[in-house]
Amino acid sequence: MAGSRESNFPESEDNMEEPAEKMDGIEDDHSATSTLLGSDTEPGAHLDLEKSNAQISASQGTNDSNRIHLTAWMVANTLATIGIVFANKAIFSTPTFRHSQLSFASFHFLVTFLTLHILSRPSIALFTTQHIRIMTMVPLAIAMCLNVVLMNLSLTYSSITFYQIARILLTPAVAAINFFFYRMKIPRAAVLSLVPMCFGVGMISYYEPKPAAAEAVTGSIDAIGVSLALAGVAVSAIYMVWIASYQRKLEINSFQLLYNQAPIGGVLLLAVMPWIDSVPSFDSTTSSIWAMIALSAACAVIINISQFFIIAGAGPVSSTVAGHVKTCAIVILGWVASGQRVTDRSMFGVLLAIASIIM
Repeated sequence: MAGSRESNFPESEDNMEEPAEKMDGIEDDHSATSTLLGSDTEPGAHLDLEKSNAQISASQGTNDSNRIHLTAWMVANTLATIGIVFANKAIFSTPTFRHSQLSFASFHFLVTFLTLHILSRPSIALFTTQHIRIMTMVPLAIAMCLNVVLMNLSLTYSSITFYQIARILLTPAVAAINFFFYRMKIPRAAVLSLVPMCFGVGMISYYEPKPAAAEAVTGSIDAIGVSLALAGVAVSAIYMVWIASYQRKLEINSFQLLYNQAPIGGVLLLAVMPWIDSVPSFDSTTSSIWAMIALSAACAVIINISQFFIIAGAGPVSSTVAGHVKTCAIVILGWVASGQRVTDRSMFGVLLAIASIIM
């Protein structure tokens, strides 16, 4: 905008000269502006004022554009998070992929690495790669593998509602690790909110109706699901603390860190896969499951990319609100999708857990 005004008022001396004659009753722009600014204003001052106004308008337009982009990324992240939970639940509900957790996780790591590799190319240049020694990344890669596999196992042997609510325990788990190992103080208000949070999750684990997948398995499925969920929360908490520590120590962003750990994690899973995983029967895999696999991979890519922009562009309050929206949406949709009657005590536990994270 500033450029267009400068082109209308070039600095050439010939063009700045006033015409010899004026039309009757019409002042030129210089005279009118000088009258508004006062008799002591220099002839070119109105140009600086117009440039300043143009810069302010351009800045406001940029801020509006940034807010729109940030909102779009937050919406995309929320929809992708909801999509990947329900897609993975559908995939792991089939006998073909229920015991192929490592294969599925390594597939996700491969897709993530290829996506980041494309985004780092000079034609896109979303971030610059920074190579880190493999042995430095191995502990974090192992934590990442355990985090993803345990989360998927928890989703396999639990209802969607319990899986999502159990993830709320990640907050007190991270707080406990920071307190005991890094001597970080926890505000009293935060401690008080952790009590109803844990109590609410406990109520859900006890009163939540048994998932449909448990009908063909022994009655110990509830204990297995709870155990996997708690183990997944513990590993996720360690992984999150390590991510922050690695980023501070290596002075890299989340894209650069994930670019280094994703291929290492994929190789580690492939190395142990023959002894743990069952080879999925691709011949018996229906087209709907293939569609869920493609959707899951696409959602993983969107989550990884959008999270970077959300962390960079949104404050902690906006990020927290987005997390609450995702939790509530997944819980409600999980209830609807299950088709089971929700007990009053289970609903009270959900409301108690969600209210504690909003406090």
